[in-house]
Amino acid sequence: MYKLTKKDWEISENEVTSKELFDNRRTFLKLGAASVIASGSIMEALAKEKMPIKNLKFTEDPNPNNLILNTYEQITSHNNFYEFTTNQRKVKDMAHTLNTKNWTIKVDGLVEKPMTLDFDDLLKKFALEERIYRFRCVEGWSMVVPWIGFELSKLIKYLKPLSSAKYIRFETLYDEQMFPDQKNKVFNAIDYPYVEGLRMDEAMNELTLMAVGLYGSSMPKQNGAPIRLIVPWKYGFKSIKSIAKISFTDKEPLNTWQKENPKEYGFYANVNPKVDHPRWSQARERVLGKFFKQNTLMFNGYEKQVAHLYKGMDLTKDF
Repeated sequence: MYKLTKKDWEISENEVTSKELFDNRRTFLKLGAASVIASGSIMEALAKEKMPIKNLKFTEDPNPNNLILNTYEQITSHNNFYEFTTNQRKVKDMAHTLNTKNWTIKVDGLVEKPMTLDFDDLLKKFALEERIYRFRCVEGWSMVVPWIGFELSKLIKYLKPLSSAKYIRFETLYDEQMFPDQKNKVFNAIDYPYVEGLRMDEAMNELTLMAVGLYGSSMPKQNGAPIRLIVPWKYGFKSIKSIAKISFTDKEPLNTWQKENPKEYGFYANVNPKVDHPRWSQARERVLGKFFKQNTLMFNGYEKQVAHLYKGMDLTKDF
């Protein structure tokens, strides 16, 4: 008999909801005490949820425990995307200017063959899978998202970086017509293009995902369409959106927020409840849709899978 084995990075049973709700890809959060809600009421509530039409073929997350997810509305209505605005609630309304048609990604640096990748071709090269991950923002809020994508390690193997490549560097698209804040020049929120990077062993970890969708549908523009990075054990600003360039290098990339304020933001940005941000505590977080805060987990709950990457490092200094 085939026995389904839960991967150790999947969320535990005490974070689950009913099968009925999970199968319909809705969250328990708006329904309150599900055990006392009649079936008809549940289905009526589900019908009112704003959900996308599934348009991606993917392997569903194998966890048999019906995980609690934030709603599609919550995930797509609370976004940091400074290229549009610093107002998290207004990003959704402004993101229509992002044109993802004929999207390409330039690949250069320490790689066997520099190239330009066509996004649509990427979707054909790599099988997609669902990964339900915790997502923790450095600002102190969090959510649980059913991302759709493929492991970054698969893309790296396809691109064939040289052995001298120790880091991978990402850039968000620079296009002043699509991103209003990029037009502002002197008055823009940050320097553009947005840059992020990973050490190669971080990039090759099985948790690191190139996400192209969520809730079974293509990535919403406000969430980083058409393709973004997801590194679930790091603060959300490491998960760069709307990637247009990938470079392999032997030098540690200077990521955007480290460049903006090196005293507050480091290269690694690992979720660490024991190391506070200079202006607020990181010990607790508020899940979108919940009133009370909860304790933040070391490495956002993925300590078993990634702690070995930082063995011997002082995580209070290499933050």
